[in-house]
Amino acid sequence: MPFKLVIGHKGKAWKLDVESEVLVGKSVGDKINGKDIKPELEGYEIEITGGSDISGFPLSKDAVGIGLKRVLLKRGWGMKDNREGIRLRKTVRGKTISEAVVQINMKVIKEGSKKMEEIFADQNKAKEVKEEKAEVKAEAQAA
Repeated sequence: MPFKLVIGHKGKAWKLDVESEVLVGKSVGDKINGKDIKPELEGYEIEITGGSDISGFPLSKDAVGIGLKRVLLKRGWGMKDNREGIRLRKTVRGKTISEAVVQINMKVIKEGSKKMEEIFADQNKAKEVKEEKAEVKAEAQAA
């Protein structure tokens, strides 16, 4: 089953689809070599910060295992009720990555020799095209 990886680095997110089973069994907070994910990420050290499963339940670093758990949570973490001192029971998935996990969020701890912009050049081009279209619209409105 493919994983959708979102790697955050310097305020920008890079998206990547991976078929590799290297991440199965890893937990939230574990550090991984970038080469294990993609050969171009050699020299990078990446930390797993979270994710979500096939039904949209988030991974929780406090819940142990791979199954769904009902935990008591304080303000924040998806709470819609902002009253002082309120605690609600929410369903979360354990911190270990399994086949049920679809999206995995990561952040770069140590940067490699190659820049992320070079590795994910195709994602940079899409943004440039959008910027060019915005410039053309602005010129058309000004005229």
